[in-house]
Parts: sequence; C-alpha cells; structure tokens
Amino acid sequence: MKVLVIYTHPNHQSLSYSFLQKVLEGSRENPAVSQIRTLDLYEEGFNPVLIFNETKRRRDMHTDPALEKYREMLLWADKIVLVYPIWWGRPPAMLLGFIDQMFASGFAYRDKGGLLPEGLLKGRSVVCISSMKGPALYPLFWLNNAHKVLMRKALFRFVGIKRVKFFEFGNMESPKGRHEAKLDRVYRYFRTVAR
Repeated sequence: MKVLVIYTHPNHQSLSYSFLQKVLEGSRENPAVSQIRTLDLYEEGFNPVLIFNETKRRRDMHTDPALEKYREMLLWADKIVLVYPIWWGRPPAMLLGFIDQMFASGFAYRDKGGLLPEGLLKGRSVVCISSMKGPALYPLFWLNNAHKVLMRKALFRFVGIKRVKFFEFGNMESPKGRHEAKLDRVYRYFRTVAR
C-alpha cells in the first residue's frame, strides 16, 4: 500500500503536526505500507488561488503543467491521508484551494452527460484527520455534519472514492482534550490498517 499524506497547517508546533507525526510513525511500522510520501501544502508554497483568464481556462486545469507533480502524487497513492484543522466548520482555505485545482474534470472525474459523472480515482481510500477547538459533536448538531458531507459526498464519492474514514477530534484546545489518547488512536490505526 502506498500512502500519500497531505498536511495542511502553517505551524509545525501545532497539534495537527503531532497527528501528522503519528500517521507517519504508525505507517512506517505497518508491514502493509510499502511507501509513504508527504505533501506539506504550506511548506510547499502551494498557491490555492484559482486564476482563470483568456490563456488559463477552467476546462484545461487537468493538463496544467504547474500541477503535474500533484496529479502524479494522487495517482500514485493507494491511500490518501488528509491532516488539517477545522476552521469555521470547514477545512482551511489552503486545502480547499488544493481540492479546487486538483480534483478537476478530465483528471478526477469525467462528465458522461447524465446526472453523475464517472469518477476517475476509483480504487483509492481516504482518511481525514481533523481537529477543532469546539466540542466533538458541534459539527453534527449545529452544522448538520457539513464537514463530513462536504468531504465524503460532495468530493470523494464524486470522483469515485468510496472508502472514506474520519478522525474528527473536538475540544482540542482544552487541557481535558485527551490529546495523548487521540494521538495514540491515530498511531494505532495506521500501524495496523491493511487498505
């Protein structure tokens, strides 16, 4: 299994970075994992801003040479792991800008003329690891589970990825947030996951 970890937080002293380290530690100890690659969007200097004009058109995004290495990474991976905070009930703008550009028509899906497109990223699985200041059940009861609906249904199922697992941790700025137990849970999952 080839694992691509996409990390989206500007601070390497953050709790998100600690989750990233546990993903990598567990994956390295997992005999089912053959290769691991990490993409740190902030460190990479990824530009999340969409630009469309006379020479750069939306319908050509799937062949944009500036995005070729990221397309190659996504095609290479069997499992895509996203590590990010929840800000204002959703992933950071940096990650959303990456999604806007990478999950483009002609690369991630193909229109067939019907109600739903053909997903072109079938066979992969995704794990979303997110943390937030608010209570763990806040997204479910106050936001109608908008974050999970966005990621699972509006994005990954649309491009053919059916297996999506969430680690959505709340109360993470509280001294009673049980950080070590949550970090260990992520580590144990990646140490044993088979696909």
